[in-house]
Amino acid sequence: MHRLTVRFALMVLALAVALPAAAQLNIAVIDVQRVVTESDPGKEALAKLKQLQDAKIDQGRALQQELTAMQEQVSKQRFTLSEERLAELSKEIEDKQIALQRFQDDAERELDEARRRELGGLEGRIIPVINQIGVERGLTLIFNKFQSGLVFADEAVDITDDVILRFNTTQ
Repeated sequence: MHRLTVRFALMVLALAVALPAAAQLNIAVIDVQRVVTESDPGKEALAKLKQLQDAKIDQGRALQQELTAMQEQVSKQRFTLSEERLAELSKEIEDKQIALQRFQDDAERELDEARRRELGGLEGRIIPVINQIGVERGLTLIFNKFQSGLVFADEAVDITDDVILRFNTTQ
């Protein structure tokens, strides 16, 4: 068993033992990924990210096509061009390759930042809904189903559907 998972299990066990016998440990789990992909605000955020990603892909393809066209031109005209013109075109191709690489790096950074912004904003809106459901149900702990080291949870303690429903209606 993974060392972190063992520590986590021991921590939960210690917490359960430390609680007075009269206190009941009410635990729930939530599949945050499902909330993001199935809730209306999550779908909206993912659609914005996909739109930005598609735009960047289209821009990258256009730059790649320009580069390919220049390379084909040089290849076809290699023997009819002067050395001077061939050197100019080679320099233009090199510049275009550098510009394409910079574009790809910038696009990746921009997409990462947009993901952080969109998903961070979504998280800020989801947490109060999760907390509200937790209070209403008298829950002691709510675990992120797949990122907490949890290896099993009975579906009866999964509150994901309730969170999605409440999140969709409290925009």
